[in-house]
Amino acid sequence: MHFDDRLATVLRHRATGERAAKTQFRQLLDLLGERPQAGDPALKAAAYLRLIALAEVISVPDRAAIVGENGWRFRNPELVRWFGEAHPSIAGAALYRAQLTDAEWAELIPRLPIRARGFLRHRRDLPAGALRVLDRLGVADRALPMPAASPAAPSEADPEAQDAATPPVAPGEPEPLVLRPAMLRDDPEPVSEDAKAAPSPPDTEPEPEPEAEPTQLSPAAPPPAPKPTPSASRTPTPASTAQPDGIRALVERIESFRKARVPASQPAEAPTLPMAELEQAAPRRTLDNFAFGTNSEGRIDWADPQVAPMVVGIDLAHKREKVTPEEDFATAFLNRQPLRALPIRLRGAEAIEGDWIVDAAPRFTRGEGRFYGYVGRFRRAIAEVDTRAQRGADRLRQLLHELRTPVNAMQGYAEVIQQQVFGPTPHEYRALAASIAGDSARILAGFDELDRLARLETGALDLEAGESDLCAIVRAQIGQLQTVLGPRVARFEARIADRPAPLPLAPNEAEMLGWRILATLAGATGAGETIGLELAPDGDQIVLRAQLPTKLAGAEDVFASDVRSGGSTLSSGIFGAGFSLRLARAEARAAGGDLVREEERLVLSLPLLTASGSLPSPADAPDRAAG
Repeated sequence: MHFDDRLATVLRHRATGERAAKTQFRQLLDLLGERPQAGDPALKAAAYLRLIALAEVISVPDRAAIVGENGWRFRNPELVRWFGEAHPSIAGAALYRAQLTDAEWAELIPRLPIRARGFLRHRRDLPAGALRVLDRLGVADRALPMPAASPAAPSEADPEAQDAATPPVAPGEPEPLVLRPAMLRDDPEPVSEDAKAAPSPPDTEPEPEPEAEPTQLSPAAPPPAPKPTPSASRTPTPASTAQPDGIRALVERIESFRKARVPASQPAEAPTLPMAELEQAAPRRTLDNFAFGTNSEGRIDWADPQVAPMVVGIDLAHKREKVTPEEDFATAFLNRQPLRALPIRLRGAEAIEGDWIVDAAPRFTRGEGRFYGYVGRFRRAIAEVDTRAQRGADRLRQLLHELRTPVNAMQGYAEVIQQQVFGPTPHEYRALAASIAGDSARILAGFDELDRLARLETGALDLEAGESDLCAIVRAQIGQLQTVLGPRVARFEARIADRPAPLPLAPNEAEMLGWRILATLAGATGAGETIGLELAPDGDQIVLRAQLPTKLAGAEDVFASDVRSGGSTLSSGIFGAGFSLRLARAEARAAGGDLVREEERLVLSLPLLTASGSLPSPADAPDRAAG
């Protein structure tokens, strides 16, 4: 009896350096890439967890290069799917190397992300079942087919021959899109034999047509090359004088085909991020006033066209509770009196909901003097506050609340295993559980940062008041960061004022704000780079001016969420440098200051605390901390 303990042997060793990590990464790929076999599921799960841990040590280009090396056996659908959800360069290398059966491809492709399915268009050796699944899923970035040029192709005048040449479709599957030869031809005139034999332009390589049936979408079909006309076949033209009409027709055909494949309700761009379609409707223009008219019973029977569907039919003449006679439309309506600045509250659609002011006058017929309604105008009582940002922040906080529950559960179970609460546990599992608990803690910390940013930007959170010395805080934090930057021959060249800089913030709030900025700058600092920094009072403010590292200086917007500081282990958050600086800016604004970029410098300004020996601020002075 033989036992395969190779996976357990690899997991038993810890990779202590980058070179050892790459070696172990290759070993795990070799073992997990084999076809699925019976074994310990917990051991396989531990192997995938080890791959995740090694990914923190090995950079993305190195991992992509390892996955793309020759000699690996990618025959495990589970491993292929796992790599399909990784970085695009890694996913592309894995999907290019995967060798699965027809049934495995058919089961795996629908479970791959949309981006990963796009990589499969480069494969020329996919089985027929995988191609049918891709066509059924609507992969729109596949190459256009070549026009059918074989004399054995079905004739346009013979629809029965065309139907006979169409490949059969399995029951229950949607019919694939078939492009007839007439749809693929620009010029209805037949092409002469001389044109077929003429050399093609040097910049295009015509592909042979092995099949004579109607052209069907295939990932192996390259983009069609423009066919030369008979006149061009007699006189070969160089590449610089290629036929512009044929190229333009090809481009137009590609564009029309792309528009035909993409649904009208879906943009033909890349897939959107999660939750990006929660508010598809374009925001309405703020409605400040509108004209209206009522019938003789007091119901609105006419209004401006943009608001008519929302207000026509509203009864203004009914008696309202807790309203004085002078403010009641019904009283004025019974007396046929003109209305001037009458407050009224409308209920209904979001655009008209709220308090309004009505100015209206009664209408009478000319001949008989019979009353037949009011005509006037509604105007907003108070300008409506835009609450879309508040609603977005509330939705984000609700989502974070839902995400915290499973992450807390993962952390709790990992700590139970690591602390051996229910009994002895192997050291390997305890190490993996400790790693999971640490990752869960970092995820929860990221959730807290997202929640803090949403509350600060909507004004739902105020920083804790107190007293702290920013100069002392920055001086201490720079001393800590210098020890980290020393091995990289990088440093902060700081000039800090000698006198204290008291802030109206609690010490923990000031320390978080300073660390968020300094740690982000230090994490983006390259080897041998020196970052200039100056902290000095400027009137009634304290101003911190810091030079941006090279990695951040090249960004158009340093506060954008896609700005990253690189692969440094020193970071102030898990969402990148741009998010950390945006959170620091929100904290600075909540404290009455600001964080802005001035050319190649980052400038933080905060109001100083009034000295105890000076005169108090006048009662009517504006509150800087409140904006």
